[in-house]
Amino acid sequence: MQFLLILFLITTLYSKDFSVIIHQPFDAELFDVTEDYDRTISAIGVSKKFKAQTNTQETFTNAFDFLESNSQQYGSQMHLIKVDEDANVLLSKTAKLTKFNTAVSLKKTPTNGYFVGGYTMDGSLLVAKLNTHAKVIRSVLFGTKNFDRMRKILLLSDGGILAIGSSTTSRDTNDAMFETGLGNNDIFITRFDPQLHMLWSKKYGTCHDDVGIDAAEAFDGTLIILSTTSYEGHRNVSLMRLSENGDRIWLKHFQNPTFVIPTRIITLRDTNFLISLIEYDKKRKEHIRLIKFDLYNNILADVTTKLKNPSALYDIAEFSNGEIMGVGYTKKGGNTDALAVLFDADLHKKRSHHYGTKNYDIFHALTILHNSKVAAVGIHTDTTSQEANMWLVTLNKDTTLTSITPQKKYTYTNKTPHNFYKKNISIDKSSFYQELHKLFQQEITNKQLTLSQDLTLTLNSPSLLFQAGQYQLSQKQKQFLQSFFHKLIPFLKKHTKEIATLAINGHTSSEWGNLDKKRGYLHNMKLSQERAYSVLEYLVNTQNNQELSWISTLLKGDGNSYRKKLFSNEKEDKKYSRRVSFHIILN
Repeated sequence: MQFLLILFLITTLYSKDFSVIIHQPFDAELFDVTEDYDRTISAIGVSKKFKAQTNTQETFTNAFDFLESNSQQYGSQMHLIKVDEDANVLLSKTAKLTKFNTAVSLKKTPTNGYFVGGYTMDGSLLVAKLNTHAKVIRSVLFGTKNFDRMRKILLLSDGGILAIGSSTTSRDTNDAMFETGLGNNDIFITRFDPQLHMLWSKKYGTCHDDVGIDAAEAFDGTLIILSTTSYEGHRNVSLMRLSENGDRIWLKHFQNPTFVIPTRIITLRDTNFLISLIEYDKKRKEHIRLIKFDLYNNILADVTTKLKNPSALYDIAEFSNGEIMGVGYTKKGGNTDALAVLFDADLHKKRSHHYGTKNYDIFHALTILHNSKVAAVGIHTDTTSQEANMWLVTLNKDTTLTSITPQKKYTYTNKTPHNFYKKNISIDKSSFYQELHKLFQQEITNKQLTLSQDLTLTLNSPSLLFQAGQYQLSQKQKQFLQSFFHKLIPFLKKHTKEIATLAINGHTSSEWGNLDKKRGYLHNMKLSQERAYSVLEYLVNTQNNQELSWISTLLKGDGNSYRKKLFSNEKEDKKYSRRVSFHIILN
């Protein structure tokens, strides 16, 4: 019991917050985030690279020609990162395109790749399709002859995307988009099919400044567009419903006595819609405002939340129980912190937390993960620096930071060798994953095993799980492990130089009779250790002395108690939580 208590204290002491900060030369930030189909987390943003002046025989008459001559190597470019459940960075890659660009929105493709939306420095609009390794499959530059800006892309039910933004008015009557653009800035909408072929592109607006902010798709395929109209110091919020072909069905303006900035619109599970806004009071302090409305532009709820300090939300998402999570920023004096707020289904605040240093930190976007946790991304500024850094965290549903006990810590700075990511992360884990997937393809197809990108093999067939409170191996478990180790041992031996550890991890569900939480945790910790030991013991007993001499240097048995319990439909899946997994850790 004393040993288990010490182990519990050590685990607590060395657990770390799930917070990934990626330092790059010059300002860098993340604008959007999504969960991959393999349960990793991907985020998109922008990083910058510039070149010192060198002698060249080529001369330029203006700065723009010079910048364009280096556009495939230097300047602002979209940057995609991917992290695993232990906050290890699996991928950190700049997708270099032919022009300086900024990526602002990220969506998944059916093949575990990405749709990316953004804009270029010269005012063109950009959408791109990337594979799972951030390689550009197809990119499209489009827009008018004037200055355009992308705000969001929306993934549609047909697999295509909708691009939302703004465009300055064309003065060329031969420009087809002049037909609906009425003056100054106009709302800009373009629809693409799943292969990024443009289906239609239209502009909407008034004689004032109109800017497209975001869009949502209704259950019937129609589109709800969120925008603003600005004139003479006023800014009105506008909602517009379009058909699938972009024809306007209705338009509604909200004239506000105070200055407001809409930031996000989402489709709710009850088929209604929710808007987040930044509302300024008479002292120009920001407050959070949420408006819920139906498909026929009827307002169902309009709630303003005033926190202790000026606060705003940039993104919102809905949990399956109707609660809403929002992220953004809060200000106190000269300090700006990233903010997370949880609202109940009636849009009233339940709790909030803010994060950051004494400098500038904000969250731009969030996504709700499969386990009801939340991934949020934005900007982190170090206390001793003025440069913005890419920042990704995961939050619990109560807005607190999630904790992890990392197996290995990787540090990314501008001093990292050029080939560090490629050698230690991208190629090694990717190639190992592919080789393991091929080796255990039959077991994976038969749903006896699952393989994660972090090289964890988990026994998940009902016949391979443990009964409640049990740790001794059944005959079916032994039969499977015999075949499993027959494949795994040669794989480990083949890669002896690359593999540091084979961690055998035991897991439990969270219940233990009527015991209190502390005693229940300790009992489950002991049980999970016994499960790991049973498998480790079986492996050792099936090896001859020669094989054991090298494999014993790799083996490590761990108990996780119920720290990594599994969920189904947001409820703990106690049956599948009682399992054993094998984590291959690379050098």
